[in-house]
Amino acid sequence: MDFIEKGTPAFNKISIAFFAAGFNTFAILYTAQPLMPEFTEVFGVTPATSSLSLTLTTLALAVSMIIFGSISEAVGRKQIMVTSMFAASLLCVLTPLSGESFTMLLILRTLQGVVLAGVPSIAMAYISEEIHPRSMPLAMGLYISGNSLGAVFGRVFSGLMGDVFNWQVAFLAIGIISIIATLVFWKLLNPSRHFEAQKLSAGALLGSLIGHLKNPVLLCLFGTGFLLMGMNIALFSYVTFVLLGDPFNISQSIVSWVFLILLIGTVSSVINGNLVTRLGQEKVIYLGLSILTLGILVLFIPNVPAIILGLSLFTYGFFASHSVVSGLVGRNAADNKAQASSLYLFFYYVGASLLGTFAGLFWTSHHWPGVVTVNLAAALLCFVLITLAIRLRNKMQAGT
Repeated sequence: MDFIEKGTPAFNKISIAFFAAGFNTFAILYTAQPLMPEFTEVFGVTPATSSLSLTLTTLALAVSMIIFGSISEAVGRKQIMVTSMFAASLLCVLTPLSGESFTMLLILRTLQGVVLAGVPSIAMAYISEEIHPRSMPLAMGLYISGNSLGAVFGRVFSGLMGDVFNWQVAFLAIGIISIIATLVFWKLLNPSRHFEAQKLSAGALLGSLIGHLKNPVLLCLFGTGFLLMGMNIALFSYVTFVLLGDPFNISQSIVSWVFLILLIGTVSSVINGNLVTRLGQEKVIYLGLSILTLGILVLFIPNVPAIILGLSLFTYGFFASHSVVSGLVGRNAADNKAQASSLYLFFYYVGASLLGTFAGLFWTSHHWPGVVTVNLAAALLCFVLITLAIRLRNKMQAGT
């Protein structure tokens, strides 16, 4: 079959297209995170309630990814992704029309999560079908870099717009930029050449999902993903309240730059890949979790340099851990590996929704130390789950 290889014009077009897709998806997804303190003031809600502007979006994304991924097997790839991106961008532009109703804002944000799922649930399938295996790591890397840069841009840019203007202008600006990214994607991406439509069977889909959920090793890995993303969202959501309030009283424009720390994930991924080759996955996952936990402990120190250092260590460990755990899912799934990976992402984003909101309850009662304590408990539970997963896998392998 005629697969696309790096160095060709076709590869460059696909790479740019999926970079734009990743940028679009995650810029919209995380637009609300730096604006949460403004939501508490404008709408008169608690910090925990304001976090719903992100957690409801990620929850809707998690549920919808499984649905869109299945539908694409029957109707194709590009048309769903383009429709998804246009719909999400339009909803982002319309979000300022929610006016003084926080409920309407949450409805629009939930709908954004639903339609955004059409990209991450399908993108990797398209790339694996059209790109030559030799060139696939580069294509995937460019797509993921679009994800991370979109996530950082959405947070930093919306924070700046919210401070200079207001939250409505922030959403409008992100929406317009996302429409441009969608047009780039639509223009550059060709329809799938190797896609073969399959009959959509709800029974077969449900049966394979249940099979994955009966695998104890996968359950431990799913639980780890749940906790990892939950910790990430909880820390980066509530740290803005810390830096904006007493005794720091830093402006929102400056606080929004704290999200640049997430770019450490790019460095972490490169170093982590080399370490896995030298040390193996088990040692690297424990190393990543150790660095992550150290970062959380540093966050108990009540000053800005310590907070920046703690978040930096956490971010490095988070990306190192997530990259290994997500890879272990495919290795430990007996069949339907793509579906197992989708299920991992489901738990991953559900963790962002549930743990992110749950930590807000501790913010209400114990402020920042309460949030950090919740994350420390989650980090220690990750050690337990990974250790259990390794022991169960070794036991299953010994049994065979």
